[in-house]
Amino acid sequence: MRPEILNPLFAEVEALKGVGVQLAKPLARLRLTRAIDLLFHLPTGWIDRKRVEVLDMADAGQVVVVSVTPVDYRQGGPRSPLRVQATDREGNYISLVYFNNPGWARKQLPIGEARVISGRLEMYGQELQIVHPDMVALPEEAGEIPAREPIYPLSEGLTNARLRGLVEQAMARLPDLPEWVEPSLIARQGWPGWAEALRHAHGNPANAVARERLAYDEVFANQLALMLVRASSRRRRGVPLAGDGRLRDMLRLPYTPTGAQRRTIGEIEGDLAQATPMVRLLQGDVGSGKTLVAVMALLVAVEAGAQGALLAPTEILARQHYETLRTMLAGLPVNVAVLTGRDRGRAREATMMGLADGSIDILIGTHAIFQQAVTYKRLGLAVIDEQHRFGVAQRLMLAEKAERPPHLLVMTATPIPRTLTLTHYGEMDVSRLDEMPPGRQPVETKVINSSRLDEVADALGRHIAGGGQAYWVCPLVEESEAADRAAAEERARVLRLRFGEDKVGLVHGRMKGPEKDAVMEGFAGGRLAVLVATTVIEVGVDVPNATLMIVEDAERFGLAQLHQLRGRVGRGEGKSVCLLLRGTSLTETGRARLALMRETSDGFRIAEEDLRLRGAGEILGTRQSGEIGFRLAAPEQLERLIRMASDDARLLVDRDGGLEGERGRAARTALYLFERDAAVGLLRSG
Repeated sequence: MRPEILNPLFAEVEALKGVGVQLAKPLARLRLTRAIDLLFHLPTGWIDRKRVEVLDMADAGQVVVVSVTPVDYRQGGPRSPLRVQATDREGNYISLVYFNNPGWARKQLPIGEARVISGRLEMYGQELQIVHPDMVALPEEAGEIPAREPIYPLSEGLTNARLRGLVEQAMARLPDLPEWVEPSLIARQGWPGWAEALRHAHGNPANAVARERLAYDEVFANQLALMLVRASSRRRRGVPLAGDGRLRDMLRLPYTPTGAQRRTIGEIEGDLAQATPMVRLLQGDVGSGKTLVAVMALLVAVEAGAQGALLAPTEILARQHYETLRTMLAGLPVNVAVLTGRDRGRAREATMMGLADGSIDILIGTHAIFQQAVTYKRLGLAVIDEQHRFGVAQRLMLAEKAERPPHLLVMTATPIPRTLTLTHYGEMDVSRLDEMPPGRQPVETKVINSSRLDEVADALGRHIAGGGQAYWVCPLVEESEAADRAAAEERARVLRLRFGEDKVGLVHGRMKGPEKDAVMEGFAGGRLAVLVATTVIEVGVDVPNATLMIVEDAERFGLAQLHQLRGRVGRGEGKSVCLLLRGTSLTETGRARLALMRETSDGFRIAEEDLRLRGAGEILGTRQSGEIGFRLAAPEQLERLIRMASDDARLLVDRDGGLEGERGRAARTALYLFERDAAVGLLRSG
């Protein structure tokens, strides 16, 4: 239970003065729903204001604060900008330009009355002007205009001044918290206390020391939580699973496993034989063969008389895994079943009974497989696919499904930089599949200007005429599923006009399961030539005949996301191509990112670059998963801070009495403050 001292910080924003339903909406778009969110929403820059008595062309380009007196209003027509002519104390003229709301401007700047204004001074021909002054005050209020003003990330309907006022209200709620960082480390780094650092970071965004202290606190809470989770899992006794190899020997593979696959299978086999439950992360690039590793691990569990469960993030992926395992295990005495939220009636009841009596050996499904009503006779191993969709909390749910904690293997096809592996998966052992199966052809990647869309459509027509299939992924319009769907529907409409209604399928996140499955099955079965998709669904289908991937507005996507999409082709023997359609105007960063996609297919190298350009949350998909990312620690700080935080957390656990000592009780508060308190619950549950 959260310490009472923190409750004022976790109050909803509506508890702050002036926040009603209307203001709560833009705040929610920024994910600012509680006072603590406002405190952690740090400025990204600042305005330095220069106070001047007299206007001077030499100050053009700077934000100035000056006292002026309006002398005239000039406006060509109702749709023209209003130009307020004003003079400083020596009679030098300036135009204050307002492109909208001229009535408000006239009210703020009445003729003949002195006002103190702030804004960026510019030259317009031979005339000085300020477009939309950011502040207008009475002379006696001039002292209230700050010399340095922090600038916050905003949303439509929210001004910088309004947000700053809310931050100040949240700051007034700051409690006096005990220090959780080791004193010698604070002295060595010259850090202020936590609350003081927060005030500095908001009041003076240039204060790097204050920001580093806050970033460290967040990383420290994360590393301590992972350390406690790991220690807890090490203490718990599981069931050793020693397979005899009889099922694996019966498996007839059409290929030889890679060295990386053999090494990883050996590591997992060794883990499963121990009484301490395995907690292992399997990282593998698209096409590196994670499914085979998972199947081998599940067969070890079945050989040892236990049941295995494979959890997938979407129904499409769950059913795809089910078909893959049924094919791979054909002829083996292994009963495989599937369970998703869509299963109802007798089929669901039969599956539930099979799990309870042990006649089902391997269950594949979505979150439904961990619902309260689902009971296993002897769950020995759980495999989670697409790890980035599931948080630590979901991983902990698994322990409740067996009398003794099951072994856990989590997999991700999103290559994760080593720094992030440490910060997000520090409680796990890590295996990497860094080798591709033989015979897998590299995908040729081309970047094409979207002005050549007709040529791309012609090429798609030739591809279809030759018997090929293709994916067409529609642009990320905005953070809106409805807008993404509209873009996909329009693209599908245009392609159907050209290639025929029966040749083009469409999938998006709002479709019902059976409808979506029917389209996917039509594509996998070859009845559909083109699959148009939005970005909100997993395009997780394995169609060897699909050898063309087209991505619209590719510059809007993260590198890791583009790499995942590219991995949907190149799964058969035919030559595969990925066309990245880019907008007509590209930033230097956008150009560099698309060039990297053209240059390399190394997912780990791409992930490192994506971390540098976009930050941790985007790579790991934390916004979708409920897994808490970093709000205060920047990607470039992580590697250095992780080492410091891990050493400090270890010192706390080994020397300072863990969470029961004086510093430990303070650290417990930090875990709640940074919402890593699942670790505290773990300690209580043993």
